[in-house]
Amino acid sequence: MNRSLTPLDDPVRNRMLAELAYRSTDMISRHTPDGWRFIDASPAIETLLGYSTDEIIGVAALDLYHPDDAQIFINRSKQVRYQKGIYTHTYRFLSKSGKYVWLESTSRTIRDPKTRKIKEILVVSRDVGHRMATDQTNNRLVQILETTNDLVLFITPHYQIRYLNTSATQTLHIPYSDIHADTDLNLQHYLPPQDWDVFLHHAIPYALEHNSWRGELSLRSREGDAIPVGLEIICHFSSLWRQRSVEYFSLVARDLTQAKKAERELQKYKTTVEHAEKLIVLGEMASSMAHELNQPLTAIINYSRGLRNRLDKSTLDLDILHQTLAKITETALRSGAIIHRIMDFARKKNALKIETIDIEKTVLDIIAFCQHKAQHQAVQIELVPTRPKLFAKTDRIQVEQILLNLLVNAIEAYQHSSMPDKKVYVHLNCCQHQQIKITIQDFGSTLPENIDQLFESFYTTKSAGLGMGLAISKSLVEQLGGELWAESDPRQGTCFSFTLNQASAPSLEES
Repeated sequence: MNRSLTPLDDPVRNRMLAELAYRSTDMISRHTPDGWRFIDASPAIETLLGYSTDEIIGVAALDLYHPDDAQIFINRSKQVRYQKGIYTHTYRFLSKSGKYVWLESTSRTIRDPKTRKIKEILVVSRDVGHRMATDQTNNRLVQILETTNDLVLFITPHYQIRYLNTSATQTLHIPYSDIHADTDLNLQHYLPPQDWDVFLHHAIPYALEHNSWRGELSLRSREGDAIPVGLEIICHFSSLWRQRSVEYFSLVARDLTQAKKAERELQKYKTTVEHAEKLIVLGEMASSMAHELNQPLTAIINYSRGLRNRLDKSTLDLDILHQTLAKITETALRSGAIIHRIMDFARKKNALKIETIDIEKTVLDIIAFCQHKAQHQAVQIELVPTRPKLFAKTDRIQVEQILLNLLVNAIEAYQHSSMPDKKVYVHLNCCQHQQIKITIQDFGSTLPENIDQLFESFYTTKSAGLGMGLAISKSLVEQLGGELWAESDPRQGTCFSFTLNQASAPSLEES
Protein backbone atom coordinates (compact mmCIF):
# COMPACT_ATOMS: atom_id res chain seq x y z
CA MET A 1 0.00 0.00 0.00
CA ASN A 2 1.56 3.23 -1.14
CA ARG A 3 1.42 6.30 1.03
CA SER A 4 2.55 9.74 0.02
CA LEU A 5 5.04 11.45 2.34
CA THR A 6 4.04 14.95 3.40
CA PRO A 7 7.11 17.22 3.37
CA LEU A 8 7.74 19.11 6.58
CA ASP A 9 7.81 22.86 6.50
CA ASP A 10 11.13 24.49 7.46
CA PRO A 11 10.22 25.48 11.05
CA VAL A 12 9.09 21.96 11.96
CA ARG A 13 12.07 20.38 10.20
CA ASN A 14 14.55 22.69 11.91
CA ARG A 15 12.98 22.04 15.30
CA MET A 16 13.26 18.25 14.82
CA LEU A 17 16.87 18.50 13.68
CA ALA A 18 17.70 20.70 16.65
CA GLU A 19 16.08 18.17 18.99
CA LEU A 20 18.07 15.36 17.36
CA ALA A 21 21.35 17.27 17.71
CA TYR A 22 20.58 18.13 21.33
CA ARG A 23 20.04 14.45 22.27
CA SER A 24 22.83 12.95 20.12
CA THR A 25 25.77 11.26 21.88
CA ASP A 26 27.99 12.68 19.13
CA MET A 27 29.20 16.23 19.66
CA ILE A 28 27.87 18.63 16.99
CA SER A 29 29.67 21.96 16.84
CA ARG A 30 29.89 25.06 14.65
CA HIS A 31 33.16 26.92 14.04
CA THR A 32 34.43 30.14 12.47
CA PRO A 33 36.52 29.83 9.30
CA ASP A 34 39.45 31.69 10.95
CA GLY A 35 41.01 29.69 13.78
CA TRP A 36 38.14 27.26 14.01
CA ARG A 37 36.69 29.05 17.03
CA PHE A 38 33.61 27.46 18.61
CA ILE A 39 30.38 29.27 17.70
CA ASP A 40 28.19 26.68 19.38
CA ALA A 41 28.36 23.06 20.61
CA SER A 42 25.79 20.44 21.55
CA PRO A 43 25.48 19.21 25.18
CA ALA A 44 27.45 16.04 24.28
CA ILE A 45 30.63 18.14 24.62
CA GLU A 46 30.32 17.93 28.38
CA THR A 47 30.16 14.12 28.27
CA LEU A 48 33.03 13.78 25.81
CA LEU A 49 35.40 16.55 26.93
CA GLY A 50 34.10 17.92 30.24
CA TYR A 51 33.52 21.48 28.94
CA SER A 52 30.17 23.24 29.19
CA THR A 53 28.75 24.89 26.10
CA ASP A 54 29.18 28.36 27.54
CA GLU A 55 32.87 27.99 28.45
CA ILE A 56 33.89 26.49 25.07
CA ILE A 57 32.31 29.23 22.90
CA GLY A 58 35.03 31.46 21.45
CA VAL A 59 37.86 28.98 22.06
CA ALA A 60 39.98 28.10 19.04
CA ALA A 61 39.61 24.34 18.44
CA LEU A 62 43.09 24.04 16.90
CA ASP A 63 44.60 25.35 20.15
CA LEU A 64 43.25 22.27 21.91
CA TYR A 65 44.51 19.81 19.30
CA HIS A 66 47.58 17.74 20.14
CA PRO A 67 50.42 19.68 18.43
CA ASP A 68 51.31 16.77 16.14
CA ASP A 69 47.70 16.27 15.08
CA ALA A 70 47.08 20.00 14.53
CA GLN A 71 49.94 20.15 12.04
CA ILE A 72 48.62 17.08 10.22
CA PHE A 73 45.19 18.69 9.85
CA ILE A 74 46.52 22.10 8.78
CA ASN A 75 48.69 20.46 6.09
CA ARG A 76 45.82 18.20 5.04
CA SER A 77 48.16 15.20 5.26
CA LYS A 78 47.08 11.80 3.96
CA GLN A 79 45.66 10.94 7.38
CA VAL A 80 42.92 13.51 6.62
CA ARG A 81 40.42 11.91 4.23
CA TYR A 82 38.29 13.95 1.84
CA GLN A 83 35.24 12.77 -0.07
CA LYS A 84 32.39 14.74 -1.67
CA GLY A 85 33.03 17.92 0.27
CA ILE A 86 33.45 16.22 3.67
CA TYR A 87 36.71 15.95 5.62
CA THR A 88 37.23 13.05 8.06
CA HIS A 89 40.17 12.88 10.41
CA THR A 90 41.19 11.30 13.72
CA TYR A 91 43.09 13.32 16.31
CA ARG A 92 43.74 13.92 20.00
CA PHE A 93 41.84 16.76 21.68
CA LEU A 94 42.61 18.24 25.09
CA SER A 95 39.79 17.64 27.58
CA LYS A 96 38.98 19.80 30.57
CA SER A 97 40.74 17.27 32.85
CA GLY A 98 44.02 17.88 31.02
CA LYS A 99 44.07 14.52 29.25
CA TYR A 100 43.94 14.05 25.51
CA VAL A 101 40.89 12.23 24.13
CA TRP A 102 40.86 10.51 20.76
CA LEU A 103 38.12 11.98 18.52
CA GLU A 104 37.04 11.29 14.99
CA SER A 105 35.42 14.27 13.27
CA THR A 106 33.64 14.80 9.99
CA SER A 107 33.41 18.42 8.87
CA ARG A 108 31.99 20.39 6.01
CA THR A 109 31.90 24.04 5.14
CA ILE A 110 28.71 26.14 5.03
CA ARG A 111 29.01 28.77 2.26
CA ASP A 112 27.08 31.93 1.41
CA PRO A 113 24.86 31.05 -1.57
CA LYS A 114 25.66 34.32 -3.32
CA THR A 115 29.33 34.99 -2.57
CA ARG A 116 30.40 31.32 -2.01
CA LYS A 117 32.49 32.50 0.90
CA ILE A 118 32.74 30.21 3.92
CA LYS A 119 30.34 31.36 6.62
CA GLU A 120 31.06 28.62 9.15
CA ILE A 121 32.20 25.00 9.53
CA LEU A 122 29.89 22.28 10.80
CA VAL A 123 31.62 19.42 12.68
CA VAL A 124 30.32 16.12 14.07
CA SER A 125 32.73 14.44 16.53
CA ARG A 126 32.69 11.12 18.37
CA ASP A 127 34.92 9.41 20.96
CA VAL A 128 37.06 6.71 19.32
CA GLY A 129 39.40 6.07 22.26
CA HIS A 130 38.40 2.42 22.57
CA ARG A 131 38.83 1.88 18.86
CA MET A 132 42.27 3.53 18.86
CA ALA A 133 43.33 1.42 21.86
CA THR A 134 42.16 -1.69 20.02
CA ASP A 135 44.00 -0.61 16.87
CA GLN A 136 47.19 0.00 18.85
CA THR A 137 46.88 -3.42 20.49
CA ASN A 138 46.31 -5.04 17.11
CA ASN A 139 49.31 -3.21 15.66
CA ARG A 140 51.49 -4.43 18.51
CA LEU A 141 50.25 -7.98 17.98
CA VAL A 142 51.02 -7.73 14.27
CA GLN A 143 54.53 -6.53 15.09
CA ILE A 144 54.99 -9.49 17.43
CA LEU A 145 53.68 -11.90 14.78
CA GLU A 146 56.05 -10.49 12.20
CA THR A 147 59.13 -10.60 14.44
CA THR A 148 58.62 -13.95 16.20
CA ASN A 149 60.66 -16.95 15.05
CA ASP A 150 57.54 -19.14 15.26
CA LEU A 151 55.57 -19.79 12.09
CA VAL A 152 52.06 -18.30 12.28
CA LEU A 153 49.33 -19.07 9.75
CA PHE A 154 45.61 -18.24 9.61
CA ILE A 155 43.57 -20.70 7.55
CA THR A 156 39.91 -20.96 6.57
CA PRO A 157 37.66 -23.92 7.48
CA HIS A 158 38.53 -25.22 3.99
CA TYR A 159 42.27 -24.99 4.81
CA GLN A 160 43.02 -22.06 2.51
CA ILE A 161 45.91 -19.99 3.86
CA ARG A 162 44.83 -16.38 4.42
CA TYR A 163 47.82 -15.07 6.36
CA LEU A 164 51.44 -16.07 6.94
CA ASN A 165 53.97 -14.18 9.01
CA THR A 166 57.52 -13.53 7.87
CA SER A 167 58.95 -16.66 9.53
CA ALA A 168 56.37 -18.84 7.77
CA THR A 169 57.07 -17.39 4.33
CA GLN A 170 60.82 -17.71 4.80
CA THR A 171 60.74 -21.24 6.21
CA LEU A 172 58.26 -22.59 3.67
CA HIS A 173 59.91 -20.59 0.83
CA ILE A 174 56.65 -18.99 -0.31
CA PRO A 175 57.28 -16.01 -2.63
CA TYR A 176 55.95 -12.65 -1.45
CA SER A 177 54.08 -12.26 -4.76
CA ASP A 178 52.07 -15.45 -4.11
CA ILE A 179 50.83 -14.19 -0.75
CA HIS A 180 49.27 -11.02 -2.14
CA ALA A 181 48.02 -12.55 -5.37
CA ASP A 182 44.97 -14.71 -5.87
CA THR A 183 47.19 -17.79 -5.78
CA ASP A 184 45.56 -20.92 -4.32
CA LEU A 185 47.53 -21.41 -1.10
CA ASN A 186 46.07 -24.60 0.39
CA LEU A 187 47.65 -25.97 3.54
CA GLN A 188 47.62 -29.49 2.11
CA HIS A 189 50.42 -28.50 -0.26
CA TYR A 190 52.68 -27.77 2.72
CA LEU A 191 52.27 -31.02 4.69
CA PRO A 192 53.67 -34.45 3.72
CA PRO A 193 50.87 -36.96 2.96
CA GLN A 194 51.17 -38.88 6.25
CA ASP A 195 51.20 -35.66 8.28
CA TRP A 196 48.25 -34.25 6.33
CA ASP A 197 46.34 -37.41 7.22
CA VAL A 198 47.10 -36.91 10.95
CA PHE A 199 46.21 -33.21 10.67
CA LEU A 200 42.90 -33.87 8.93
CA HIS A 201 41.64 -36.93 10.79
CA HIS A 202 43.08 -36.45 14.27
CA ALA A 203 44.32 -32.92 15.00
CA ILE A 204 41.39 -30.96 13.54
CA PRO A 205 38.61 -33.15 15.06
CA TYR A 206 40.33 -32.91 18.44
CA ALA A 207 40.72 -29.12 18.13
CA LEU A 208 37.04 -28.72 17.20
CA GLU A 209 36.02 -30.62 20.32
CA HIS A 210 38.53 -29.12 22.76
CA ASN A 211 39.16 -25.69 21.09
CA SER A 212 42.85 -26.47 20.47
CA TRP A 213 45.32 -29.26 19.67
CA ARG A 214 49.05 -29.52 20.32
CA GLY A 215 51.53 -32.04 18.96
CA GLU A 216 54.42 -32.65 16.58
CA LEU A 217 54.10 -32.87 12.79
CA SER A 218 56.20 -32.04 9.78
CA LEU A 219 55.59 -29.18 7.36
CA ARG A 220 56.93 -29.22 3.81
CA SER A 221 58.65 -26.37 2.03
CA ARG A 222 57.84 -25.48 -1.57
CA GLU A 223 60.88 -27.55 -2.64
CA GLY A 224 59.60 -30.59 -0.71
CA ASP A 225 61.97 -30.47 2.28
CA ALA A 226 60.41 -31.83 5.48
CA ILE A 227 60.53 -29.47 8.50
CA PRO A 228 59.73 -31.00 11.91
CA VAL A 229 57.61 -28.62 13.99
CA GLY A 230 55.83 -28.43 17.31
CA LEU A 231 52.35 -27.38 16.18
CA GLU A 232 49.43 -25.79 18.02
CA ILE A 233 46.04 -25.43 16.34
CA ILE A 234 43.53 -22.94 17.79
CA CYS A 235 39.88 -22.79 16.70
CA HIS A 236 38.19 -19.40 16.36
CA PHE A 237 34.40 -19.72 16.44
CA SER A 238 31.70 -17.31 15.30
CA SER A 239 30.56 -14.82 17.94
CA LEU A 240 26.99 -14.86 16.66
CA TRP A 241 24.40 -15.97 19.21
CA ARG A 242 23.43 -19.65 18.97
CA GLN A 243 25.91 -20.23 16.19
CA ARG A 244 29.03 -22.32 16.78
CA SER A 245 30.71 -22.41 13.42
CA VAL A 246 34.44 -22.09 12.82
CA GLU A 247 35.48 -18.79 11.28
CA TYR A 248 39.15 -19.69 10.96
CA PHE A 249 42.05 -21.65 12.49
CA SER A 250 45.29 -20.23 13.87
CA LEU A 251 48.36 -22.39 13.43
CA VAL A 252 51.47 -21.65 15.51
CA ALA A 253 54.44 -23.85 14.61
CA ARG A 254 57.92 -23.92 16.13
CA ASP A 255 60.71 -25.18 13.89
CA LEU A 256 62.27 -28.19 15.65
CA THR A 257 65.01 -28.86 13.07
CA GLN A 258 67.85 -27.71 15.32
CA ALA A 259 66.28 -29.27 18.42
CA LYS A 260 65.98 -32.65 16.67
CA LYS A 261 69.57 -32.36 15.49
CA ALA A 262 70.67 -31.59 19.05
CA GLU A 263 68.70 -34.61 20.32
CA ARG A 264 70.49 -36.87 17.83
CA GLU A 265 73.87 -35.44 18.84
CA LEU A 266 73.03 -35.89 22.53
CA GLN A 267 71.94 -39.49 21.98
CA LYS A 268 75.13 -40.13 20.03
CA TYR A 269 77.15 -38.62 22.87
CA LYS A 270 75.27 -40.67 25.51
CA THR A 271 75.88 -43.86 23.52
CA THR A 272 79.60 -43.04 23.31
CA VAL A 273 79.79 -42.28 27.04
CA GLU A 274 77.93 -45.47 27.90
CA HIS A 275 80.37 -47.46 25.77
CA ALA A 276 83.30 -45.72 27.46
CA GLU A 277 81.85 -46.59 30.85
CA LYS A 278 81.63 -50.22 29.79
CA LEU A 279 85.29 -50.20 28.87
CA ILE A 280 86.18 -48.55 32.20
CA VAL A 281 84.26 -51.24 34.11
CA LEU A 282 85.94 -53.91 32.03
CA GLY A 283 89.31 -52.44 32.89
CA GLU A 284 88.43 -52.60 36.58
CA MET A 285 87.39 -56.24 36.14
CA ALA A 286 90.51 -57.36 34.23
CA SER A 287 91.79 -59.32 37.22
CA SER A 288 88.45 -61.11 37.53
CA MET A 289 88.58 -62.11 33.87
CA ALA A 290 92.09 -63.44 34.29
CA HIS A 291 90.99 -65.40 37.37
CA GLU A 292 87.95 -66.87 35.61
CA LEU A 293 89.93 -67.92 32.56
CA ASN A 294 92.87 -69.19 34.59
CA GLN A 295 90.85 -71.99 36.20
CA PRO A 296 89.55 -73.67 33.00
CA LEU A 297 92.87 -73.18 31.20
CA THR A 298 94.73 -74.79 34.12
CA ALA A 299 92.26 -77.67 34.04
CA ILE A 300 92.79 -78.16 30.30
CA ILE A 301 96.57 -78.26 30.84
CA ASN A 302 96.24 -80.81 33.65
CA TYR A 303 93.88 -83.02 31.62
CA SER A 304 96.28 -82.86 28.65
CA ARG A 305 99.31 -83.73 30.81
CA GLY A 306 97.51 -86.67 32.40
CA LEU A 307 96.50 -87.95 28.97
CA ARG A 308 100.08 -87.62 27.70
CA ASN A 309 101.46 -89.51 30.74
CA ARG A 310 99.07 -92.38 30.11
CA LEU A 311 100.10 -92.45 26.44
CA ASP A 312 103.76 -92.56 27.47
CA LYS A 313 103.11 -95.53 29.79
CA SER A 314 100.91 -97.29 27.25
CA THR A 315 98.27 -97.75 29.92
CA LEU A 316 95.61 -95.75 28.14
CA ASP A 317 92.02 -97.02 28.42
CA LEU A 318 89.58 -95.88 25.70
CA ASP A 319 86.86 -95.01 28.23
CA ILE A 320 89.31 -92.86 30.17
CA LEU A 321 90.41 -91.27 26.88
CA HIS A 322 86.81 -90.38 26.01
CA GLN A 323 86.16 -89.01 29.51
CA THR A 324 89.34 -86.92 29.47
CA LEU A 325 88.64 -85.50 26.00
CA ALA A 326 85.06 -84.70 27.06
CA LYS A 327 86.35 -82.81 30.08
CA ILE A 328 88.85 -80.90 27.90
CA THR A 329 86.05 -80.01 25.46
CA GLU A 330 83.66 -78.96 28.23
CA THR A 331 86.29 -76.82 29.92
CA ALA A 332 87.33 -75.19 26.63
CA LEU A 333 83.68 -74.37 25.90
CA ARG A 334 83.36 -72.80 29.33
CA SER A 335 86.41 -70.64 28.57
CA GLY A 336 84.87 -69.65 25.26
CA ALA A 337 81.60 -68.76 26.99
CA ILE A 338 83.46 -66.49 29.39
CA ILE A 339 85.23 -64.76 26.50
CA HIS A 340 81.98 -64.36 24.52
CA ARG A 341 80.22 -62.90 27.55
CA ILE A 342 83.01 -60.34 27.91
CA MET A 343 82.83 -59.54 24.17
CA ASP A 344 79.04 -59.15 24.31
CA PHE A 345 79.31 -56.90 27.32
CA ALA A 346 82.00 -54.73 25.72
CA ARG A 347 80.30 -54.56 22.32
CA LYS A 348 78.72 -51.19 21.53
CA LYS A 349 74.99 -51.80 21.00
CA ASN A 350 72.76 -49.36 19.18
CA ALA A 351 69.47 -51.18 19.70
CA LEU A 352 67.92 -53.21 22.49
CA LYS A 353 67.68 -56.95 22.05
CA ILE A 354 64.60 -57.86 24.06
CA GLU A 355 64.30 -61.49 25.11
CA THR A 356 63.03 -63.59 28.03
CA ILE A 357 65.85 -64.20 30.52
CA ASP A 358 66.17 -66.21 33.74
CA ILE A 359 66.91 -63.50 36.33
CA GLU A 360 68.43 -65.89 38.88
CA LYS A 361 70.84 -67.36 36.32
CA THR A 362 71.83 -63.89 35.08
CA VAL A 363 72.52 -62.70 38.62
CA LEU A 364 74.59 -65.83 39.39
CA ASP A 365 76.66 -65.30 36.23
CA ILE A 366 77.53 -61.73 37.28
CA ILE A 367 78.22 -62.82 40.87
CA ALA A 368 80.68 -65.39 39.49
CA PHE A 369 82.22 -62.67 37.36
CA CYS A 370 82.75 -60.52 40.49
CA GLN A 371 84.03 -63.30 42.77
CA HIS A 372 87.71 -62.57 42.32
CA LYS A 373 87.27 -58.87 43.21
CA ALA A 374 85.02 -59.84 46.14
CA GLN A 375 87.53 -62.39 47.50
CA HIS A 376 90.33 -59.87 47.19
CA GLN A 377 88.42 -57.59 49.61
CA ALA A 378 87.12 -60.49 51.78
CA VAL A 379 83.53 -59.84 50.74
CA GLN A 380 80.92 -62.58 50.39
CA ILE A 381 78.12 -62.20 47.83
CA GLU A 382 74.90 -64.09 48.53
CA LEU A 383 71.84 -64.43 46.33
CA VAL A 384 68.51 -64.60 48.15
CA PRO A 385 66.47 -66.52 45.55
CA THR A 386 62.71 -66.80 45.19
CA ARG A 387 60.40 -69.62 44.28
CA PRO A 388 59.13 -70.02 41.65
CA LYS A 389 61.85 -68.71 39.36
CA LEU A 390 61.49 -65.23 37.96
CA PHE A 391 61.82 -64.32 34.31
CA ALA A 392 62.12 -60.86 32.74
CA LYS A 393 61.40 -59.50 29.26
CA THR A 394 64.48 -57.36 28.79
CA ASP A 395 67.93 -56.89 27.22
CA ARG A 396 70.34 -59.34 28.86
CA ILE A 397 73.54 -57.38 28.16
CA GLN A 398 72.16 -54.17 29.62
CA VAL A 399 70.89 -55.99 32.73
CA GLU A 400 74.36 -57.53 33.17
CA GLN A 401 75.96 -54.07 32.96
CA ILE A 402 73.53 -52.67 35.55
CA LEU A 403 74.15 -55.59 37.92
CA LEU A 404 77.90 -55.36 37.44
CA ASN A 405 77.97 -51.62 38.19
CA LEU A 406 75.88 -52.05 41.35
CA LEU A 407 77.76 -55.13 42.61
CA VAL A 408 81.16 -53.50 42.07
CA ASN A 409 79.94 -50.44 44.01
CA ALA A 410 78.68 -52.66 46.84
CA ILE A 411 81.99 -54.56 47.03
CA GLU A 412 84.00 -51.32 46.99
CA ALA A 413 81.81 -49.93 49.80
CA TYR A 414 83.80 -52.24 52.15
CA GLN A 415 87.16 -50.97 50.89
CA HIS A 416 87.96 -49.04 54.09
CA SER A 417 85.77 -51.10 56.40
CA SER A 418 87.16 -53.09 59.37
CA MET A 419 83.97 -55.16 59.72
CA PRO A 420 84.75 -58.84 60.32
CA ASP A 421 81.73 -60.03 58.34
CA LYS A 422 81.49 -58.29 54.97
CA LYS A 423 78.49 -59.38 52.97
CA VAL A 424 76.60 -58.22 49.90
CA TYR A 425 73.07 -59.57 49.42
CA VAL A 426 71.14 -59.74 46.15
CA HIS A 427 67.35 -59.96 46.67
CA LEU A 428 64.85 -60.96 43.96
CA ASN A 429 61.17 -60.11 44.48
CA CYS A 430 57.93 -59.67 42.56
CA CYS A 431 56.33 -56.24 42.80
CA GLN A 432 53.25 -54.48 41.43
CA HIS A 433 52.53 -53.66 37.76
CA GLN A 434 53.97 -57.02 36.60
CA GLN A 435 57.54 -56.09 37.48
CA ILE A 436 60.50 -57.72 39.22
CA LYS A 437 62.53 -55.88 41.84
CA ILE A 438 66.26 -56.60 42.18
CA THR A 439 67.98 -55.16 45.25
CA ILE A 440 71.74 -55.06 45.99
CA GLN A 441 72.29 -54.57 49.72
CA ASP A 442 75.53 -53.80 51.59
CA PHE A 443 76.50 -52.53 55.05
CA GLY A 444 79.82 -50.97 54.13
CA SER A 445 78.79 -47.35 53.60
CA THR A 446 76.05 -44.77 54.05
CA LEU A 447 74.63 -42.52 51.39
CA PRO A 448 74.66 -38.69 51.38
CA GLU A 449 71.50 -36.84 52.41
CA ASN A 450 70.74 -35.79 48.83
CA ILE A 451 70.39 -39.30 47.43
CA ASP A 452 69.11 -38.12 44.03
CA GLN A 453 72.45 -36.41 43.43
CA LEU A 454 74.07 -39.86 43.23
CA PHE A 455 72.45 -40.40 39.83
CA GLU A 456 73.76 -37.17 38.29
CA SER A 457 76.54 -37.46 35.72
CA PHE A 458 80.08 -36.90 37.05
CA TYR A 459 78.99 -36.99 40.70
CA THR A 460 81.11 -39.46 42.66
CA THR A 461 82.07 -40.29 46.24
CA LYS A 462 85.12 -42.29 45.10
CA SER A 463 88.56 -40.74 44.92
CA ALA A 464 89.25 -42.44 41.57
CA GLY A 465 85.70 -42.56 40.16
CA LEU A 466 84.33 -40.76 37.10
CA GLY A 467 80.81 -40.49 38.49
CA MET A 468 79.18 -42.06 35.43
CA GLY A 469 78.31 -45.59 36.63
CA LEU A 470 75.07 -44.81 38.48
CA ALA A 471 73.97 -42.19 35.93
CA ILE A 472 74.39 -44.69 33.10
CA SER A 473 72.77 -47.49 35.12
CA LYS A 474 69.73 -45.27 35.74
CA SER A 475 69.55 -44.43 32.03
CA LEU A 476 69.79 -48.11 31.07
CA VAL A 477 67.07 -49.13 33.56
CA GLU A 478 64.74 -46.40 32.24
CA GLN A 479 65.38 -47.55 28.66
CA LEU A 480 64.17 -50.99 29.77
CA GLY A 481 60.97 -49.51 31.23
CA GLY A 482 61.98 -49.67 34.90
CA GLU A 483 63.19 -47.45 37.73
CA LEU A 484 66.41 -47.29 39.76
CA TRP A 485 66.53 -45.82 43.25
CA ALA A 486 68.62 -45.89 46.43
CA GLU A 487 67.77 -46.17 50.14
CA SER A 488 70.00 -45.97 53.20
CA ASP A 489 69.23 -46.99 56.76
CA PRO A 490 71.63 -47.77 59.67
CA ARG A 491 69.87 -51.09 60.33
CA GLN A 492 69.09 -52.14 56.74
CA GLY A 493 72.32 -50.82 55.24
CA THR A 494 72.49 -49.31 51.75
CA CYS A 495 70.14 -50.70 49.11
CA PHE A 496 70.14 -49.99 45.38
CA SER A 497 66.98 -51.38 43.77
CA PHE A 498 65.76 -51.47 40.18
CA THR A 499 62.75 -52.94 38.41
CA LEU A 500 62.36 -54.91 35.19
CA ASN A 501 59.30 -56.01 33.25
CA GLN A 502 58.28 -59.50 34.32
CA ALA A 503 57.75 -62.27 31.78
CA SER A 504 56.07 -65.64 32.05
CA ALA A 505 58.28 -68.73 32.14
CA PRO A 506 59.33 -69.76 28.63
CA SER A 507 57.80 -72.90 27.15
CA LEU A 508 59.90 -76.01 26.54
CA GLU A 509 60.16 -75.11 22.85
CA GLU A 510 61.45 -71.59 23.65
CA SER A 511 63.93 -72.81 26.24
